[in-house]
Amino acid sequence: MSERVVLAMSGGVDSSAAAYLLREQGYEIIGLFMRSGATDETCQLDDPNALPVINVKAHKQGCCSASDAADARKVADELDIPFHALNFEGAFGRIKDYFADEYLAGRTPNPCVQCNNWLKFGKLWEFAKQVGASKIASGHYAQITSENKNEYSLQRGIDPAKDQSYVLFGIAPALLEHILFPVGGYKKTEIRQLANQTNLQTANKKDSQEICFIPDNDYAGFVNRYRGKQETEGLFVDTAGNILGEHPGYEHFTIGQRRGLGIAFGEPRFVLEIRPQTKQVVLGTYEQLGRTGLTANGANWLCEVQPKFRCQAQIRYQATPAACEVELLEENQFQIHFDEPQFGVAPGQAVVCYDNNRVLGGGWIQSSFQ
Repeated sequence: MSERVVLAMSGGVDSSAAAYLLREQGYEIIGLFMRSGATDETCQLDDPNALPVINVKAHKQGCCSASDAADARKVADELDIPFHALNFEGAFGRIKDYFADEYLAGRTPNPCVQCNNWLKFGKLWEFAKQVGASKIASGHYAQITSENKNEYSLQRGIDPAKDQSYVLFGIAPALLEHILFPVGGYKKTEIRQLANQTNLQTANKKDSQEICFIPDNDYAGFVNRYRGKQETEGLFVDTAGNILGEHPGYEHFTIGQRRGLGIAFGEPRFVLEIRPQTKQVVLGTYEQLGRTGLTANGANWLCEVQPKFRCQAQIRYQATPAACEVELLEENQFQIHFDEPQFGVAPGQAVVCYDNNRVLGGGWIQSSFQ
């Protein structure tokens, strides 16, 4: 019998191509669409019994709208594979809570990483076990390799412009041997070409560019709608405490931000620090933005690491990895010392450690230092 795999189908070209590739490799595939409920305008599916009618903004290009579900179903029908659409709206509320709470705490959240940790791979594996599958798969641009049956590693996808290994660092190490990333060994252009050659429904569908529950990209507006209007207005100050002006709420800003400050200076100014206790946003020059190190918590190591080791650390998605030394601390924390100052180190963001293309693990930035 063929090995059974549950594939997360988002309705995009990558997961659609993943379905085709898995089928060609001889797997027995079950497609699963994860509905978040984060939608607005009615869109009817072909089979209302499989997934209730839900709402979706007409321009939406996210990964969990009703139109995406309809696209995923059409691809599953084209490839003749079973398809299920499950409602994870309740579980998705945890991600919205996290997003709003982090901004109100003066940090910059990364909901895509947490969605992978809590929902896409956690819930996906739970479902897989229920249907007797031994593998789970997605359309992420990353790779799983193994030198032997007892050691599996997460690697970058071969397309540097599309590599998504950064957002996958939080996967439970025990899950690595059960995960397949069929498109990780291809470049995006090759996946588009494959989808067109095989006439997949989603071959020319645009990629998602926004957080799925914030289609208008108004993060501060979401926070205020979700948590109610907060009294976060305060002052812009410089590093000496001098008042530079007023701001409409610190949830509008993130470390390293230069545009949209609403105040003009003779030279560029950047957000250096957010102080939710005093509602101050500290501004300064690009040179003042540089940090030689950071402290992170919530460490998740995908392989055995030494108490001190050298690697390359990536402080945000698609940032250039920087050479550094990592020192493990107590209570699942670690500290990173960079060889050269890094700019835009934002508390709340993930920092991921690499040994060349291999993901060693990572954690969540708590603070930085000069």
